Amino acid sequence: MAEMAVTEPLINAPEFTVSELSSALRRTVEDAYGHVRVRGEITGFRGAHASGHCYFALKDDGAKIEAVIWKGTHYRMRFKPQEGLEVIATGKLTTYPGSSKYQIVIEALEPAGIGALMALMEERKKKLAAQGLFDEARKQLLPWLPEVIGVVTSPTGAVIRDILHRLEDRFPRRVLVWPVRVQGEGSAEQVAAAIRGFNALPEGGKIPRPDLLIVARGGGSLEDLWSFNEEIVVRAAADSMIPLISAVGHETDVTLIDFAADKRAPTPTAAAEMAVPVRSELMVEVASLARRSALCWQRGQEMRRNEFRGAARALPNLTELLAIPRQRLDGAAFALPRGLKANTHAHFRRFAGASARLTMRVLRAQLAHARQRLTVSGERITHSAKSLLRNRADRFAGLSIRLQASKLSNAQAQRLAIARERERTLRLAERARRALAMSTQRLSARVAHSGQLLSALSYRGVLARGFALVRDEAGHPLHAAAEVGAGAPLSIEFADGRVGAIADGSRSETTSTPAPARPVTREAKPATPKRAIKPVDQGSLF
Repeated sequence: MAEMAVTEPLINAPEFTVSELSSALRRTVEDAYGHVRVRGEITGFRGAHASGHCYFALKDDGAKIEAVIWKGTHYRMRFKPQEGLEVIATGKLTTYPGSSKYQIVIEALEPAGIGALMALMEERKKKLAAQGLFDEARKQLLPWLPEVIGVVTSPTGAVIRDILHRLEDRFPRRVLVWPVRVQGEGSAEQVAAAIRGFNALPEGGKIPRPDLLIVARGGGSLEDLWSFNEEIVVRAAADSMIPLISAVGHETDVTLIDFAADKRAPTPTAAAEMAVPVRSELMVEVASLARRSALCWQRGQEMRRNEFRGAARALPNLTELLAIPRQRLDGAAFALPRGLKANTHAHFRRFAGASARLTMRVLRAQLAHARQRLTVSGERITHSAKSLLRNRADRFAGLSIRLQASKLSNAQAQRLAIARERERTLRLAERARRALAMSTQRLSARVAHSGQLLSALSYRGVLARGFALVRDEAGHPLHAAAEVGAGAPLSIEFADGRVGAIADGSRSETTSTPAPARPVTREAKPATPKRAIKPVDQGSLF
């Protein structure tokens, strides 16, 4: 009996599969720690996985917890994780069933204090400087007087108004504003996209390409200016083919874009002053240069006039200069008629000699020779054409044979492929049939096991062993004789049916002697056949 008492609780205890137990633990952890903020040092970070997710751990002096950042969350993060950086992570705690460990799914990441930001900034500065992004040799000279100035800043702040007012006071120029966010999530991507967008504008297009760019923002804390320390912004500024002025923060604020820009301005207003000169000063300087040019031109004209006069006095008389050429012209005019006659006689003699050689016999011989050459050429062309046609016919016949053989081999290959696919389909169908049979067998076994467990836990099994369940008039089970009053109607349920009874006032003190049998009335149940009630030695029920 003791052995049975120990075995029955073990048999009746519910069974869990590994997946069910793991799911229950996961729900418990997620319900108890929905969202948490954890401070620790990043360790084991090797960059984003090929899938785009990030896997690493957070540790302190006494413990370590696994962490994961999904691809979409990592893409939207303004602050990216780095090895050895102390951060504050916000996310939810969950478990990973594959290795029975718990982890934190990070939804937001921020550095743990200003010291961490400065350390990250210095590390990033060294990295970019080592790649040559801050070299002075890469920087361009600013244009003297740009026609179009592109400004990358917030359209609602005071920075753009200060720049426009300063340009209006010094030298009005056309300004193109690319509105961006200069603080918060996504601001770094917008600033980098604006710089690359200005550089992508075609020259002579509908929107003019700027000659100079100004990236400007007002003052603020290091966290407020952090977007201009992001690597994507620094690389965009370094790759810009348009000269770029960085005007971020006040004079004491330093960001990494200042090192990559072609010129750094302490304030946005100073950037406008660097972009254009003062128009009034230019007008005064141009007027002074115009006066000096006029005076120099006058002095030059006077010097050339004096030189011309001196040269004119040194030239000889015109009659003396033309005397010899006139004499040569008169001699040539005297010899011209005789030269024309001699030239005419010489050409006539050459014509007479040529006409003497052109007789009818010579012409007929030349014509016969040309006709013979034409006949020979025609025969050669005919022979070449016939030979070419024969070669083409032989080639086409060979190609036809090869095409026929290729068609046969291709058809045979297709038949083999179809046969292989049919055999593969039959194998897969057989595997599917066996898998379905095994799955059905497993499910049937689970249903049978659940039925056995249900039968073992059901109170009807107890009734089948000879016990009875006593209920009051309302149908509630009775657990003690003290709950039954005299004359109370009762309902007694056996394994094969239910009967009614009336309680009397007597109570038996011992259960060794069976109570005298009392007439009972069995409830009529059409579905259950009537059977004789056998007395069971179980003591008095009252």
